[in-house]
Amino acid sequence: FDNHSWRQQSRTKMATLSFPSLPFLSPLINSFPDRLSSNHPFSHLCNSLSSHPWRCSKLSVSSSHVCAPQEPLIIDKSALVVREAISDDELWAAACLRIRTFNEFKQESVGIEDHKRYLAEREFEALQERVAGKREGFRRVSCINASVPSSHLSSSSADLCTACKFTSDGGHRVVVGSVDLSQCLRLPDEIIGIKPQGTGADLARAYLSNVCVAKELHRNG
Repeated sequence: FDNHSWRQQSRTKMATLSFPSLPFLSPLINSFPDRLSSNHPFSHLCNSLSSHPWRCSKLSVSSSHVCAPQEPLIIDKSALVVREAISDDELWAAACLRIRTFNEFKQESVGIEDHKRYLAEREFEALQERVAGKREGFRRVSCINASVPSSHLSSSSADLCTACKFTSDGGHRVVVGSVDLSQCLRLPDEIIGIKPQGTGADLARAYLSNVCVAKELHRNG
């Protein structure tokens, strides 16, 4: 066919390749001369386009696949035990729950498990100090945990069971919720608010902080 037909066909097939998503190819297509010599760097590409049309299909993704909410685990609420954490085992489980709840991790990142353990160790040490009354500015701190027997969680919660498990009365339980109850005049980093005045003012305030529930159990009430 003549030069004009060749050029038009090449443009059409390159446009099929780029469709609307590759507008940057337009200058390249328009820059093609009427005839390319055999030693031209684009001659092989143009010959290929002329003899083998390229086809691209769009990927169809249903919105239901992207936006579908994850079904929460349903647990037997009568199995929940809410109590003050006393043992280091329970405090460690609470620290691990807070790290996995308050942070978003990319599991494919190199060394991510070491990083999560480092954060959990820091939270555990700080929690120990607050509960023991060693942190300046805190008069008394209680770590309150909600836990269920590990047997009440399904296999889809394996990560939760592994990270937040502790031993109690000879059985394994998993911390699924946690909160700090602090008794003090004000939190060390508080910069606003009306402070209690008068006798016993240092006992007149309580704070709830670090409130978290395992993401697997959200929307359980």
